[in-house]
Amino acid sequence: MSSGPEFLPRGKGRRQPSAARVMGRALAPPRPVDPRLFEVQEHELANGLKVRLLADRHVPAVSLYTFFRVGSRNERPGITGIAHLFEHMMFNGAARYGPKEFDRLLESNGGHSNAYTSHDVTAYYEDFAAEALDLVLDLESDRMRSLALAAPTLESERKVVKEERRFSVENEPLGVLDEELYALCYSAHPYRWPVIGWMDDIEAIRREDCLEFFRTYYAPNNATLWAVGDLDPARALAAIEARYGDIPRGPPVPLPVSTEPRQRGERRSRVRFPAHSEALAVGYKAPAGASPDAVVLDVIQYALCAGEGARLMRKLVYEQLLAANVMVDYAWKVDRGLVQVLVELNPKVHAERALQVIDRELGRVARRGFTDLELGRAKGQLRAQVLRELSTNNGRAHTLGTYEQLLGSWRAALQIPERYAAVTNAEVQRVAQEVFRESARSVVVLEPACSEAEEAAHG
Repeated sequence: MSSGPEFLPRGKGRRQPSAARVMGRALAPPRPVDPRLFEVQEHELANGLKVRLLADRHVPAVSLYTFFRVGSRNERPGITGIAHLFEHMMFNGAARYGPKEFDRLLESNGGHSNAYTSHDVTAYYEDFAAEALDLVLDLESDRMRSLALAAPTLESERKVVKEERRFSVENEPLGVLDEELYALCYSAHPYRWPVIGWMDDIEAIRREDCLEFFRTYYAPNNATLWAVGDLDPARALAAIEARYGDIPRGPPVPLPVSTEPRQRGERRSRVRFPAHSEALAVGYKAPAGASPDAVVLDVIQYALCAGEGARLMRKLVYEQLLAANVMVDYAWKVDRGLVQVLVELNPKVHAERALQVIDRELGRVARRGFTDLELGRAKGQLRAQVLRELSTNNGRAHTLGTYEQLLGSWRAALQIPERYAAVTNAEVQRVAQEVFRESARSVVVLEPACSEAEEAAHG
């Protein structure tokens, strides 16, 4: 297993966090996560499938995650969206279990399934009673071995994805903004195209493209299986070996494009869309998830926009009444990502006015950081969020598996709550100064426009 970034344990040679104060009350130093509670058994089958097993016998339930190291960054122009399309195709039957059988059998045994696709990874998961483990392994291994890729199924799922794109992007102002912003921010890196794909590319994907994609990226040597819950590790490993062991390895996975030229100045774009008011998107290049600064940016993100008391929410929505909604988004990625500020403005408010407020507040963060209350609130929210995720079978499988994909080591997840707690205002100021530079940002303004029907009605 490749090693991820080294996160030093807190202890000898590092100052322990002192008791914090919130609203005048002293709080005890945050307790670290005890690694003895996460005795993950790691295995790798002869065909390259990585297996991670974590037993927890408190409740007779299990969560199973299958992570494939493929996302939209592994695509190429002409077939953008194929990774997301495959997420849909995976529920349409294989050699042993036909169309719709996967969900029918899982649900009849009290189980639940879902999936998601991102820029960097595609994941499938099931939550179920412990006695259904053998069945779920049978279902999952069947579709990894012999997914049905019939032409009628491709056409059916293509229509579903096209409708999803119309709903979430083409008829949604924030979807239009997000897509335009990524295309503006990146000039070479595959993060520039949307995970759902361009509409023309979705139309152009052929069955032959799907067969090649499946052979390359859905092979066992490109996957990691996480099972967490009421299981016997030895028995579970034997069951996994019996069902997955004879699935052949796939070809070497091509390395995706990872280069992106340095941005040499502010980029601007304007889009027209049928809407009642303007909207604004601002993007700043940000470190990859493996960077030590990623946790600092998470704290900045939460202090700016998580909850009604967060700084940008308070300034833009409640005090100056410029916006109906504000979102700040920074998602950890394998390569350098983005900090996005998305603003839905009130009617008759111009985007430049909101941008001035954003610039002023980000400048203050770079010069002064946050107040003790703002900083403590953001750090507490983030730490609690990770701890909540680590408290359930599904959360443990998802969190540990995701960090393994992004950082190279699931053990990094156990140190994240402590890393959040240790973020200082000095780090906030330094990272804000490095990231929030007007000379390297991208700005998209959405202008209200008449719909095609309205334009036709007015001649």
